[in-house]
Amino acid sequence: MKVLLFFGLVAAALADVTRFDGEKVLRLKPVLAEHVTLIRDLAESIEVDFWSPDSPELVTIDIDVDIRVPARYLSIVYTTLGQSSMAHEILIEDVQVAINRQADNGISPKELHSYTKYNTWDTVLSWINSIASSNPSLVSKQVIGNTFEGRPMTLLKLGKSSGTTKPSIFLDCGIHAREWISPAFCQWFVKEALETYGSDSQMTSLLDQMDVYVLPVFNIDGYEYSHTTNRMWRKTRSKLSGSSCLGTDPNRNFDAGWCTVGASSNPCSETFCGSTPESEIEVKNVADFIRKNKSSIKAYLTIHSYSQLLLFPYSYSYNLAADHSELMSVAQGASAALTSLYGTRYTSGPGASTIYLAAGGSDDWAYDLGVKYSYTFELRDTGYHGFLLPESQIKPTCEETMLAVKYIAAHVQKNLY
Repeated sequence: MKVLLFFGLVAAALADVTRFDGEKVLRLKPVLAEHVTLIRDLAESIEVDFWSPDSPELVTIDIDVDIRVPARYLSIVYTTLGQSSMAHEILIEDVQVAINRQADNGISPKELHSYTKYNTWDTVLSWINSIASSNPSLVSKQVIGNTFEGRPMTLLKLGKSSGTTKPSIFLDCGIHAREWISPAFCQWFVKEALETYGSDSQMTSLLDQMDVYVLPVFNIDGYEYSHTTNRMWRKTRSKLSGSSCLGTDPNRNFDAGWCTVGASSNPCSETFCGSTPESEIEVKNVADFIRKNKSSIKAYLTIHSYSQLLLFPYSYSYNLAADHSELMSVAQGASAALTSLYGTRYTSGPGASTIYLAAGGSDDWAYDLGVKYSYTFELRDTGYHGFLLPESQIKPTCEETMLAVKYIAAHVQKNLY
């Protein structure tokens, strides 16, 4: 009886995990106004997950659109595309197969942390505690608040201890839950910083003269949910009174042109802006910390995926930032440094004109607060794996991104304000 009960519980648990068998990711190439209308109409009539851009409202002519289509809707989508003569291609033949193949770096126990695997939140938290206790002269930690579901948002502070407040850089990863390569980079950054301090002159100088705050996972609840239940989950896991749909897009929830463009007021939308700016406790915790320390924070770097972009303000407006020329110069230099390792090509520029208008983003908010060097990375790739980047690409992605981050950090260090 106990054996039957055990297998029954296992079956029930597995039944709760969302599967994506037979689903495809398609790249649509709209070149006519009719194509744009068709894509938006499709989004209204059937369940479509927009990967890039991240909502139907942002679809425009001559910008490729990547969508995940559930298997049950494929026939109607193919019929519609055939009638429209819109060019398209298949990026991912079977989403579930791609999910299964992500863990291609061999099998290891989930509780063992690895820099070349996508670690669960519990494993990341254990790593945070271990890395801080093992490196007391260079690392300290603090909880800046809890998530909606009560998980601690633990911030690592990297830097040589000093009796005075040092200028600092704030780095966060994992705002969007399904972008697993992002938290992988924050963990890699900490590893590299600690391993190369004392041997790499640039890193040594950086941590001697500045502090780097690292938030390994911003949207912890969503990240955990993407590991346990729904690999494609993007938002937070908050509940809104009067709605059965959960979560808010934390990168539409900052008070920067909030909910004016490129965001949705519909709680069921993937780009739901929230009920008010900073309605998400995770966003408020980060914003409160940066506000409290804004006199010392000189750069804000936020890591996303995918598209291979290095963006800076503004995204909520086509207006150029006051520091546009310098921000562009630094972005181009950082992108060139990144490309030098494996030849990976990045595009640099303001968010609005480089990809699309989107209000409520963390980089725009930080810049408007007075953090001049404010950048958003969109890591590998350009869509053929999308959010399902194989673990074999973690190491090269992180290695090349380190070069770009170090380039920005060096510029900040030499141009404190």
